[in-house]
Amino acid sequence: MTLTPSDKALVPFVSVDHMLQLINDIGIETMLKGLAEYIEQDFKRWPQFDKTPRVASHSEDGVIELMPTSDGQTYGFKYVNGHPKNTKEGLQTVTAFGLLADVYTGYPVLLSEMTLLTALRTAATSAMVAKHLAPKGAKTMAMIGNGAQSEFQCLAFQAVCGIDTVRLYDIDARATQKAARNLAGRGLNVIACTTPEAAIEGAEIITTCTADKQYATILTDNMVGAGVHINAIGGDCPGKTELQRNILLRSSIFVEYPEQTRIEGEIQQLDPDHPVTELWQVILGETQGRVDNRQITLFDSVGFAIEDFSALRFIRDQIRDHAHFIDLDMLADPDDPRDLFGMVLRSKAS
Repeated sequence: MTLTPSDKALVPFVSVDHMLQLINDIGIETMLKGLAEYIEQDFKRWPQFDKTPRVASHSEDGVIELMPTSDGQTYGFKYVNGHPKNTKEGLQTVTAFGLLADVYTGYPVLLSEMTLLTALRTAATSAMVAKHLAPKGAKTMAMIGNGAQSEFQCLAFQAVCGIDTVRLYDIDARATQKAARNLAGRGLNVIACTTPEAAIEGAEIITTCTADKQYATILTDNMVGAGVHINAIGGDCPGKTELQRNILLRSSIFVEYPEQTRIEGEIQQLDPDHPVTELWQVILGETQGRVDNRQITLFDSVGFAIEDFSALRFIRDQIRDHAHFIDLDMLADPDDPRDLFGMVLRSKAS
């Protein structure tokens, strides 16, 4: 979004209500496809970006993080928390907002809610990656963990990868009922399961998305057969994992940014030099992804700032055609940029 002299002090803000209107106007499946395309575009220019592990502030209750990046022209960051205990208090586990800024001026050009957008971009990333790694023709996904992310994941895999069946499981049967209810009428064959073993039966893709901040074993080694693609998105901070270590040792592991994933992902269970493949190299064709039909591919996803940058870039482009935003007067803009104090005096006089 190019700034002009008349509007350079106003920043477009996409609220939660605006985001809901965008989703409804565009259509959630179309939006997921669009996000996946933008994310894939930015993975293809991965070396252009500044990259750093997210800046995290951990507590006994959860984590608060900042996720910054820049492609040299635009700077972006996301503020996000992760507080698993919030669910018991009737609060969201994850909340977020994000910002884009013009590198040349340093002026913000977009501020947006990212609680909904993070769920959308996480699902879009999962499906985009599976397009490159999952078995060809995969039609069935097991969705283990049926919380706030689950429906987005299922719909993204339907829209981007063509799955037609989801097998749901959660330790809380009410979460599974909720997900099944929300997915009804979406063109998916939805099967509610009472055990994780039942959920993965016949599934070519297994997505794990649980919230507890602990070393958990959602999948054991004997549950995972040859040839599946595992989309592990729940383990995303130190001390939080979902997969038994032996599954990792049998898998070809693909990651976003190794320096972050080794701290936060499933591979925190492995030796620091255990080989992994960076996804951008697969997407650019510089290295292979899936090589045979017995290979277990594992996307050890922790979420990375470039994906949020892509999502914000997508939203910035969408609000040009869908006017779901308001302009915020965030930036002091005196007539004389050297006379900020005079701006205060003039405001008093008026």
